Amino acid sequence: MKKNYAPEDELLFLALGGSGEIGMNVNLYGCQGKWLMVDLGMTFSGGEYPGVDLVFADLEFIEDRLDQLEALVVTHAHEDHIGAIPYFAADLGVPIYATPFTMDLIKRKLAEAGLDGEIELHTIDEDHGIFDVGPFKVTYLPLAHSIAEGNALLIETPHGKIFHTGDWKLDEDPIIGEPTTEDELAEIGDEGVLALVCDSTNVFNPAPSGSEGAVYKGLLEEVQKHSGKRVLVTTFASNVARLQTLGDVARETGRQLCVAGRSLDRIMEVAQDNGYLAEFPQVIDWDAAMRLPRGEVLILATGGQGEPRAALSRIAEENHPIELVRGDVVLFSSRQIPGNEIAIGAIQNKLAERGITMVTDRQSMIHVSGHPGRPELEALYGWLRPEVLVPVHGEMRHMQEQARLGKANAIPHAVVQQNGDIVRLAPGKPETVAQVRAGRLVLDGDLIVPADGETMAMRRRLMRDGVIVVALDRALEAQIETLGLPLDEDHDDFVAEARADIGKAIAKLKGADRKSRDAIHEAARLATRRTAQRWSGKKPQVRVLLPAA
Repeated sequence: MKKNYAPEDELLFLALGGSGEIGMNVNLYGCQGKWLMVDLGMTFSGGEYPGVDLVFADLEFIEDRLDQLEALVVTHAHEDHIGAIPYFAADLGVPIYATPFTMDLIKRKLAEAGLDGEIELHTIDEDHGIFDVGPFKVTYLPLAHSIAEGNALLIETPHGKIFHTGDWKLDEDPIIGEPTTEDELAEIGDEGVLALVCDSTNVFNPAPSGSEGAVYKGLLEEVQKHSGKRVLVTTFASNVARLQTLGDVARETGRQLCVAGRSLDRIMEVAQDNGYLAEFPQVIDWDAAMRLPRGEVLILATGGQGEPRAALSRIAEENHPIELVRGDVVLFSSRQIPGNEIAIGAIQNKLAERGITMVTDRQSMIHVSGHPGRPELEALYGWLRPEVLVPVHGEMRHMQEQARLGKANAIPHAVVQQNGDIVRLAPGKPETVAQVRAGRLVLDGDLIVPADGETMAMRRRLMRDGVIVVALDRALEAQIETLGLPLDEDHDDFVAEARADIGKAIAKLKGADRKSRDAIHEAARLATRRTAQRWSGKKPQVRVLLPAA
């Protein structure tokens, strides 16, 4: 590897996102002077960045080397794998490869961003998903996951083969799609796998993740328990297999299906355009659903993660045309994403206050994960028999644990890396050989800005301590406005004391400082802040406005 990090006669791996965290997946493979990007996802801020919803990996490393970047290859259509594409595709300027369902969603995102027809797109048939990109030969290998067309990638290079799992699980009854078989995976292992780059999300789960077919049975039994009641099911909109399952449950229980949520409408349209949900029952609108006897409707709604504007939240707040009353039932056919517990709990408490029955995956077999538990990981290790394991898609504790599990299952080498680590996979012993910047960006309004920039730092300070605006007139008398300080009852007394302290501070200036705008400004600012700290214990931001010169 050259000092400018251009890959030479070697095979490199670099994660810019998704290693040391769950979400925001961006992976790079380097060989013979070229890089291949796998996935370009985003994550949600979860309140970490005030006023911001979307967080992206900082692509500065590869943006500085666009002449070396060959393509973006996408494993599947979850937002943590495709969500950043409309924001960066034009800047990257490289072709994008994806299978039909995933590509359809990408096209819609690009069209919404005004990039329709601007990006070179290659739709790859899962059954013949082999193509060459620079020094890389890429093969799509279908694996089960909680979305249609989840895929691993077999990346062949002059130094050996990489099996990049993407998000995956084992499922004997997947409902949607036909995953690569055990025999096919073992055959790949027989041919030799240099490195397995593998999902770590569920490594602490001692049991297999479970089958979508088992969820069908669980949901059917659960809905049958609530005869005569209006039943609402909330699940991830992207889980096409779960949508098919719920359509089958509605048909089997004699209920008509009603859908609430724009993301569900979009996914159903894309799925049907690509040959899925072919036998899905005809849905009815909200008004028709509310006119039916309560036991004759099954409602499918977004919002199971506590999203404040989603259908379930509005239904819980009685601010939606779909109504639930005491005795009706909500089934949470999804898991809690870490960080969403408080928001989900708030909705569940609102439903509980109204006497609505709730059932989660802890009480009934109505959800299974889309990520592999330990038995599934061990099975894949046995089939592929890689020389090197590189855990990704997990927090550090997940990746360290998968490295231990891999070594316990006879994988010779395991490399625990994090965002920004350049790992040389070959030739020689795999090791981290350099570290580069791997920061974060946030979408703030219409602008993409550094997550660690002054804007976010100032916003946190304002949120924590408030702000005081001091306006001085020509006589240097102060008018004071406060925002966000805990001085409601004492506000007038505080203002009076702060004005007096400002006057004293300015009066103490001597010599040239008495006419210096900078000196007057700083004296007023410090006096105001000291007074605020004395009264409230806070250190607010103070803005001083001076009269025109």
